Amino acid sequence: MSALSSIHVLLVDDNPNMRAIVAAMLKSVGVGRLTEAEDGADGLELLRREAVDIAIVDFRMKPMDGVAFTRAVRSQADSPNPYLPVIMMTGHSEKSRVTEARDAGVTEFVAKPVKAQTLLTRLEAVILRPRPFVRSPSYFGPDRRRTRTEGYAGPFRRADDGVLD
Repeated sequence: MSALSSIHVLLVDDNPNMRAIVAAMLKSVGVGRLTEAEDGADGLELLRREAVDIAIVDFRMKPMDGVAFTRAVRSQADSPNPYLPVIMMTGHSEKSRVTEARDAGVTEFVAKPVKAQTLLTRLEAVILRPRPFVRSPSYFGPDRRRTRTEGYAGPFRRADDGVLD
């Protein structure tokens, strides 16, 4: 029995072939329950009906893409789970896209073509090493700082850290 057998994953991708490939990968690593959606809007509707542990979403879909899906999950007043781990997949992994996904509140990022080991690594990250969530006037989601330096004595890195006026 896999450690992932109790996990329910929502897979959102408008390409049925990609959904089939990723679904096969998820099943091969032991994911217990998988629900599929064709776009972000369908994914949100499924989230309202079913308890999901992790969402894996494609970046580019119509009518609602993965970034809009993530923003809705994080910020809509009626969101069923604003803390839902969201893993973004895309074949376009330029820095601007990674930044856009991060700023929407994506938890992890996977570049296509997806490898089973990479997908498993991202699943492990959201399950075993969850990042704390932060809220600011313009952002709600996982802390974007991936590393913490204990005993850091240097200057603060943000204007709102309280030292810059």
